[in-house]
Amino acid sequence: MQIRRSIQALLAAVFLSTVVAQGQPPAATDPLTIDSGKIAGIVLSSGVRAYYGIPYAAPPVGDLRWHAPMPVKPWTDTLNAGVQRPACAQRGGGNNPGANAQQYSEDCLFVNVWTPPDARAGARLPVMVWIHGGGFSGGSPNQAGYSGEAMAKKGIVYVGITYRLGALGFMALPELTKESGRNASGNWAMMDQVEALKWVQRNIAAFGGDPANVTIIGESAGSESVHLLQAIPMACGLYARISGWSGAILPPGNQYVPTLSQAEAEGLKLEKALHVTSLAQMRKLPWDAVLAATANMASYVRRPDIDGYVLPELPIDIYKAGKQCDVPIYVSSTAKDKGGSDEFYYVKTLYELRTLAKNAFADQAEEFFKLFPAASDAEAQKQAQVVVGGNGFGIANRDWARAQATTGKQPAYLAQFARVTPWPADATGLLSVGAAHASDIPYWLGNQSARTNIQWTPWDRELSEKMMDTLIAFARTGNPSTADVKIPRYDPKNEQRVVYGDKIWIEKLNTAQLEFLRAHPTSGSQQ
Repeated sequence: MQIRRSIQALLAAVFLSTVVAQGQPPAATDPLTIDSGKIAGIVLSSGVRAYYGIPYAAPPVGDLRWHAPMPVKPWTDTLNAGVQRPACAQRGGGNNPGANAQQYSEDCLFVNVWTPPDARAGARLPVMVWIHGGGFSGGSPNQAGYSGEAMAKKGIVYVGITYRLGALGFMALPELTKESGRNASGNWAMMDQVEALKWVQRNIAAFGGDPANVTIIGESAGSESVHLLQAIPMACGLYARISGWSGAILPPGNQYVPTLSQAEAEGLKLEKALHVTSLAQMRKLPWDAVLAATANMASYVRRPDIDGYVLPELPIDIYKAGKQCDVPIYVSSTAKDKGGSDEFYYVKTLYELRTLAKNAFADQAEEFFKLFPAASDAEAQKQAQVVVGGNGFGIANRDWARAQATTGKQPAYLAQFARVTPWPADATGLLSVGAAHASDIPYWLGNQSARTNIQWTPWDRELSEKMMDTLIAFARTGNPSTADVKIPRYDPKNEQRVVYGDKIWIEKLNTAQLEFLRAHPTSGSQQ
């Protein structure tokens, strides 16, 4: 613990010296007390209070590598939460050119918290918990685009959490299964997320948040995480609402969830690739060596598995049986989402559409042309856009809403983001992609200023404000509708969604088209 305190002090000194060199250092907040000790954050120029790197579990190192998260050891001094801690170890992190030596670490189970300027203990403000994406193998809540400052300025207590990544967060092994005492292994990262939510329940009131009004939000793998958290029994009761963007573990896309035996088999392959013969030896290896060895391995070694303890069965079966945590959901995708029929991205002519459809759907091509009729190049482009927006993450998130609306009592709301990012004029390749995967995040979180290379327009800023306001309304009440944006409750018998694009409108979905795309996924829709 003393070593960690020394590192924290060093990082704080470097941080503060840098700030002083650039101007007046940020003021420290008054200390507040959480269950593991006192902490002090910093006051940002906006007045928002930021608390970085608060431990929610013990460092998962040594014998705690590939172990359920363990309690934090309380500290006696006031913890300096005015500087960000390292991101969780991830591939490429060990040799990232120009990276700070402390940028990545296995000692990384922290939360960042942003509070409104006037937040006080017991204020019972709505809480949002952000779970970052990155394919379960990368990312960090420290990224500028994930900051909670903009949300906190609007009255939200915002929390960003870390979780173990890649094989460090998901590897299963027969030895681990036996060691666990639960005949389960592999879902260490999901247990981290649950543990972070438990920390929120115990401590968020000290920051002015309401533990009974927690909304978990995430994008991509973060969205898949919150989709799983709705299916994981041990997570029920730790949050009141869910919003997920571009990710759900459902067919026909990224639904693969290995069984425990399949995940264990991949763990044994990793053990062999590392030239060791036991769990004890694997725990002594440097983390970057472990992650590097997974580069050419199946994804089973770095994704959740059906372990029978954390995740008892396939998510799709849990939702079908109505056994999910029954809470309101507000889910979305982008119009040209990653994984959504890549080969249809660039259709410009009727000939291109017909050729792609024949290759993709073979003897079902004629059925496709009946459902997606086009007699001109302009109509072909429109139908190709429907395919792109309705496949991959688009249909997965729609099916998530459909599952909740079918077997749950709490409402579901569905959205799509269609605004084309205003990249500079010379960024033709990016412009042609349109509303790509993750292009919605700066709008949902209000962090457009973090992307200085983008030529944001007044409408982009207005759209962001309106989208943020729907998310905040949802966090406050469970209904995302605002005075400016009225969003219908999703109904499987009359499918509608709100679309955020060059304007905001309500779109009626063609169920027959969506069911065709589910039944006949293209290669690009496999995430």
